[in-house]
Amino acid sequence: MAGRDIEAEVKRIIKEQLDVDEKDIKAESTFIDDLGADSLGLVELVLAFEEAFEIDIPDEDTEKIRTVQDAIDYINKNASA
Repeated sequence: MAGRDIEAEVKRIIKEQLDVDEKDIKAESTFIDDLGADSLGLVELVLAFEEAFEIDIPDEDTEKIRTVQDAIDYINKNASA
C-alpha cells in the first residue's frame, strides 16, 4: 500500500473508530487531547490498525503512537509491502 493510501486509510479508521469529522483529523492531532479518545478508544483504534494493515503493534509501541502522524509513520515502517 502506497504512503498516500496508508494515510487515507489511517484517517478513515480514525474517523470511524473515534466518530470524528475528517476535517478535524490532522497529522499533528493527538488521539486523546485533540480527537477525544479514551483508553478503550485507543485500544480499539490500535486493533483496527492491526487488522486493516495486517501488522502486530506491541504494547510498548502502542504507547509511542500519540498522534495521527505517529500512526502513519509506524504503519509505513511496519506494514508489508
